[in-house]
Amino acid sequence: MSKALMLREAAGKVTSAIEEVADDQFPAGDVTVAIQYSTLNYKDGLVLGGLGRLVRQYPHIPGIDFAGTVEASQSGLWKPGDAVILTGWRVGESHWGGYAQKARVRGEWLVPLPAGLTAKRAMAIGTAGFTAMLAVMALERHGVTPDRGEVLVTGAAGGVGSIATAILSKLGYTVTASTGRAETHNYLKLLGAATVIDRASIATPSGRPLDSERWAACVDAVGGSTLATILPGIKYRGAVAACGLAGGTKLDTTVIPFLLRGVSLLGIDSVMCPKAERTAAWTRITRDLPADKLDAVIEMATLADLPRLGAEILAGHVRGRVVVDVNQ
Repeated sequence: MSKALMLREAAGKVTSAIEEVADDQFPAGDVTVAIQYSTLNYKDGLVLGGLGRLVRQYPHIPGIDFAGTVEASQSGLWKPGDAVILTGWRVGESHWGGYAQKARVRGEWLVPLPAGLTAKRAMAIGTAGFTAMLAVMALERHGVTPDRGEVLVTGAAGGVGSIATAILSKLGYTVTASTGRAETHNYLKLLGAATVIDRASIATPSGRPLDSERWAACVDAVGGSTLATILPGIKYRGAVAACGLAGGTKLDTTVIPFLLRGVSLLGIDSVMCPKAERTAAWTRITRDLPADKLDAVIEMATLADLPRLGAEILAGHVRGRVVVDVNQ
């Protein structure tokens, strides 16, 4: 038996409780992992709240990320004792996830824990940090270099934004961080932001198809009207790596920035990202994310804390990264 946070649905309402789960209750998979840590992402908040129809079948164990060691394996890819990470592949949505002491998954969904990275720090990174790294790599492939000018990070006090700010700063970029929380300004500057702006200043499009060129690039974790505001101000041949929707899914804009300035909108998908790119991103993270800055963004939690924290992350009240010790 192992402990898990179980979601159940009755009369259209989703409730959660910590339950004991027998090994034979876990879904099919060729690798069983003894989980050490999980984490909390925006998508986890949606699942915990029963929102977005991300989960179609209950009972369900949420948690889209986990790190631990292989307990048993029928896969040729892994053996007992291997340290592994899982993010994405709709685990925690259509497949039982990481808010438990064990998980059973397909071996090809796992990646090795990089040398020099602990399971705790891996979950301080989690899907949010992994997504941030994918966004930075996409901007690099597009040719955005530090000498091109300011890089804007939206939703900067959240998980994706915090990690993106720290990585970009380490790589020598001049980072402008956008946030709606005045109390996080010093936090963002400690992560490496050169400038912090109020999110209200980029929340409403000007109505002009082009604005003055300001940003060389942007890592956008917000979407909606914020993304529509940013695009007309991207410099010639710049790019936006779009990786979030906290501000909405609609995009009301024109094609003019794409046609007259050659601006690119780069979509970032962390869920079905191919394994080779996953492994490369995790390797880059261990090199390009300063450990001291990562430790500074961690808030520790237990399974019992997750229902409260899930509501808080949806309300924009969670700063940095929550690491969940599933064994506490």
